[in-house]
Amino acid sequence: MANSLERAIDYRFADASLLLTALTHRSHSSPHNERLEFLGDSILNAVIARQLYERFPRISEGDMSRMRANLVRQDSLHRLSLSLSLGDHLRLGEGELKSGGASRPSILADALEAVFGAVWLDGGFDGANRVIVRLYESMLAGIASGKPVKDAKTRLQEHLQGRRLPLPKYVLAGTDGEAHAQSFNVVCEIDSLRIRTQGHGGSRRAAEQVAAEKALEKLHVDE
Repeated sequence: MANSLERAIDYRFADASLLLTALTHRSHSSPHNERLEFLGDSILNAVIARQLYERFPRISEGDMSRMRANLVRQDSLHRLSLSLSLGDHLRLGEGELKSGGASRPSILADALEAVFGAVWLDGGFDGANRVIVRLYESMLAGIASGKPVKDAKTRLQEHLQGRRLPLPKYVLAGTDGEAHAQSFNVVCEIDSLRIRTQGHGGSRRAAEQVAAEKALEKLHVDE
């Protein structure tokens, strides 16, 4: 299983134990991936910041900050995780398995950051840089120079306003997990178009973004 993930990210670990730890949730055993997630978050921000700096020399610091925030947010990491089938490789405790942890956006996003951290420890900055840039290439290529990236809720709102339709409603459908590690379920409703999507996230705001992204997909609205 790990070998197929290595092929997916196009990186072969010299120390296989690092990848194993990156894929281990705290509900399964220790050592788990939270410390690697901390490292991965930092290296991801550094790599994306450098890419934006080099690719868009005329963009202001404020716009670069917004672009980076959009690219490294949970929703973006979740989508990348799904493209890698990362959930199939996670090591989760029985409770998390039963509650759908392998598909939970927050767990997948954290695990992908942990993988980035593991690559950094195993192959240094150059190794992590290659992995991250390759995975993010389509997102980076899709950014129009000089145009700040907008999040899913903003794009959905502007799309509906452009068609003179009522704005979507976001309804909290429920929460899962303990207080310190809750997952939120939010429904996005566009009554005028009979569209109803659901998003999951580690915060209500993250769940709303996922639900809005799914609504945009139903409407066939691009970035």
